[in-house]
Amino acid sequence: MTEYKRYLITAALPYANGPVHIGHLAGVYVPADIYVRYLRMNKKDVLFVCGSDEHGVPITIKARKEQCSPQDIVDRYNGIIKKSFEDFGISFSNYSRTSNDLHSKISSDFFKTLYEKGEFVEQTSEQYYDEESQTFLADRYIVGTCPKCGAEGAYGDQCEKCGSSLSPDELINPVSKLSGAKPIKKPTKHWYLPLDKYENFLRSWILDGHKEWKSNVYGQCKSWLDGGLHPRAVSRDLDWGVPVPVEGAEGKVLYVWFDAPIGYITSTQECSADWEKYWKSEDTKLVHFIGKDNIVFHCIVFPVMLKAHGGYILPENVPANEFLNLEGDKISTSKNWAVWLNEYLEDFKDQQDTLRYVLTANAPETKDNDFTWKDFQARNNNELVAILGNFVNRVVVLTNKYFAGKVPAKGNLTDIDSQALAAIAEAKENISKNIENYRFRDALKDAMQLARVGNKYLTETEPWKLIKTDESRVATILNVCLQITANCGILFEPFLPFTAAKIRTMLQIENALWENAGDDNIMQEGKTIGEVALLFRKIEDAEVDAQVEKLKAAKAAREAEEAMNAPVAAQKATIEYDDFAKLDIRLGTILEAERVPKTDKLMKLLIDTGIDKRTIVSGIAEHFTPEQCVGRQVSVLVNLQPRKMKGIESQGMILMAEDANGSLQFVSTEQKVKNGSSIS
Repeated sequence: MTEYKRYLITAALPYANGPVHIGHLAGVYVPADIYVRYLRMNKKDVLFVCGSDEHGVPITIKARKEQCSPQDIVDRYNGIIKKSFEDFGISFSNYSRTSNDLHSKISSDFFKTLYEKGEFVEQTSEQYYDEESQTFLADRYIVGTCPKCGAEGAYGDQCEKCGSSLSPDELINPVSKLSGAKPIKKPTKHWYLPLDKYENFLRSWILDGHKEWKSNVYGQCKSWLDGGLHPRAVSRDLDWGVPVPVEGAEGKVLYVWFDAPIGYITSTQECSADWEKYWKSEDTKLVHFIGKDNIVFHCIVFPVMLKAHGGYILPENVPANEFLNLEGDKISTSKNWAVWLNEYLEDFKDQQDTLRYVLTANAPETKDNDFTWKDFQARNNNELVAILGNFVNRVVVLTNKYFAGKVPAKGNLTDIDSQALAAIAEAKENISKNIENYRFRDALKDAMQLARVGNKYLTETEPWKLIKTDESRVATILNVCLQITANCGILFEPFLPFTAAKIRTMLQIENALWENAGDDNIMQEGKTIGEVALLFRKIEDAEVDAQVEKLKAAKAAREAEEAMNAPVAAQKATIEYDDFAKLDIRLGTILEAERVPKTDKLMKLLIDTGIDKRTIVSGIAEHFTPEQCVGRQVSVLVNLQPRKMKGIESQGMILMAEDANGSLQFVSTEQKVKNGSSIS
């Protein structure tokens, strides 16, 4: 690997408006932790910093919804996030938070330096303002119809349905999330970072100087640069955040995208008195681990901030991942469609490495990937349990059984023995190459390949059959297996740290330095090993079924809440009382119900109206089964002109309530009423 005196690794600051979920882990924190653990195993000087992003509109939205202060929200979720990372084994050097006093000072000083150097452009522009709430509206406080896909409820910065980036001015029929009122435009002054001024610098630095960056990162940067850069606001009209530290900026705070990356500097200062050597020395390699939605901020905006300030190094690489979906749908914190890390750790105690393994094996490194609970179960049972766990278990058990827990002599090697041992050095070389090039999924495959080689070798040599006739041959076989197992205990450390530590404990290996891996004689003859310990347990169908049901319940609850909060349809044209008086609406009971053949929506109903028993065809088959309809009392318009539908004469209409999501509900009374009773 390229030699640097030190390494500074940052992981994107998670928003403290909810717990960490598997999308965050797969996109940022697991790959970053793999890389950092590898560096440390190579005895590198490395700092790994992160912290909670505690400013911005998502925090204030959450606080308003829960009727508490933003500080209450960030205090709660910072604690949950920090503990989850610790329990999951993410090995930060320091985990900070952007609401602390040190961060406020560092961010303010950074802004003032750029301000005093004349780097900002002051502009007055018209922005949306809520007259009822008497506040300027940040992008996330404005919702409307998406101009790209037509979806309702799109935010002023993004449509969550189609994923398009938006501006508030693009929304159709924008309204304030605070009051529901139509906002007006009102002038306000802000400070802007002139990205266009640094366009040539960025083209030279990225497009010419970093062609080795991942294609998704390089391609997005090129697209932004080719489209032309524009000044970007660094302040916002909000009451939550770092106050803009200049005169005439009352009621304004630093825009969250400006102060959040400075959080890396804050976190570094908190854990190292020599922080400047990590940020200001060319001997340091700076690497940002982020998701693809943060590429522009870490590759264009933050580097411009650092360049404009002066004295800081720039990132050497920004290995961003794509998105991880969940059971076929986009993960969403606001919609509670996620697998939350803190809940996973409660439901699957001591199985951190199972999730680390699945998220790495299925990492969205080059394209969006999907997490499913069935795949999680299959990878655990068929790979971790059946291959790695099975191999290590058999080796330790057989060594204790046949050789009293002591490493037997290697003896004379056959071709099959030599081939198995050769896989050790090959695995180390391939893993190193892939980790150093940020190909963590391939690196994990290389580690698992070594376990597969060991498992296959043990199965083919069958020492349990040879022990009665050729003990020396069994000694050689188990010596080879112990060398492979010991290397697994080191080479799996970046990926499965809890499992690797268990393996090393079983084999009585004291450390996990990378330089010790690749050796086919780690386990010296006569060395005593420990007792076997369970590495992985089988995950049962009922466990993953419960997780799928939890997701379905969360989705149903969310849809119900959305339906309750969705705007109702506009009032229809005014009618005269005499028009209404013509309607004869009675209560009736559904006696029979059956789907109309060759249709998706129609249901044939036989209804006792109190006047008669009549057939009515209704478009409710997508919402109810026949069994759900029979016995229900419904409101029936009995004097509607009959008409034929699919050859069936329909003699009336049942009245239904339809919510904003298009779901239907029967309109009836809470108590049973005599059929034929009029509704007026």
